Amino acid sequence: MKRLLVFLLLVFPLSVFPQSDPTSRSWNQPVEPFKIAGNLYYVGASDIASYLITTPEGHILIDSGFEETVPIIRENVRKLGFKLKDVKILLTSHAHYDHVGGLATLKELTGAKLLVHEKDIPQLARGGTGDPHLGDRFPFRPVRADRSLKDGEQVSLGGTTLTAHLTPGHTLGCTTWTMKAAGKDVVFVCSATILPGVTLTKNERYPGIAEDYARTFQVLKSLPCDIFLAAHANFYDGLGKAERLRKGAEKNPFIDPEGYKAYVEKAEKRYRELLEKEKPGSVSAPGHPQ
Repeated sequence: MKRLLVFLLLVFPLSVFPQSDPTSRSWNQPVEPFKIAGNLYYVGASDIASYLITTPEGHILIDSGFEETVPIIRENVRKLGFKLKDVKILLTSHAHYDHVGGLATLKELTGAKLLVHEKDIPQLARGGTGDPHLGDRFPFRPVRADRSLKDGEQVSLGGTTLTAHLTPGHTLGCTTWTMKAAGKDVVFVCSATILPGVTLTKNERYPGIAEDYARTFQVLKSLPCDIFLAAHANFYDGLGKAERLRKGAEKNPFIDPEGYKAYVEKAEKRYRELLEKEKPGSVSAPGHPQ
């Protein structure tokens, strides 16, 4: 059955496997891949990010997107002149269906090892059910990690090293990755978004969420950043920057330390506003995970 699913994903058009709602579909439109800097490339969809880090000993891929994103990633890797089968390590930002829904298929296609922060591993194994914010609304094919990671642990391959930074709140194991590319400090932000309907106080499903978000902002503010990337391209105007790069911008638009600072400041301001105003009362329904 698994082999049949992989075959169908690769042979038939994406429309055979449409996302269940317009928002998800809008995030997952095919786009041309592009080089960001050095050995770092964007191979994801219109908003659902996926990053390829190439090395002489094989490649690293961060995030799979939806199940339906896998054919986009496969084609984008090919367009860049690389082979998906050469991916040796799969990494994740966080265990929501729009970022890890295709991991099971990617593991089958590549044989790569999946490395995940230990706090997100149970969520992957459950296929997204029992999420502290989203409940069972956005399931995906369950997938088991080959290795668990802790905060500060490093992943190295072919002369490239990435460091995992636990930035929880959006998920328990939300992981922000850092690396060097072309001599620049790269930060792949997991997500500092607080979903609609999520409470920061008296949250029975996630009792320590306020403290976890506070930790996340402390960590994010401590990271040196030249190149600002994230799990969603809209967080850093990824497609706009790519277009400017294609048009011959003199300076690499992805070198954006001020954009990174502004993103963190805006997210932390929202967090503090919610803490200030949050009192018992009606809560809106959960929205899409970002």
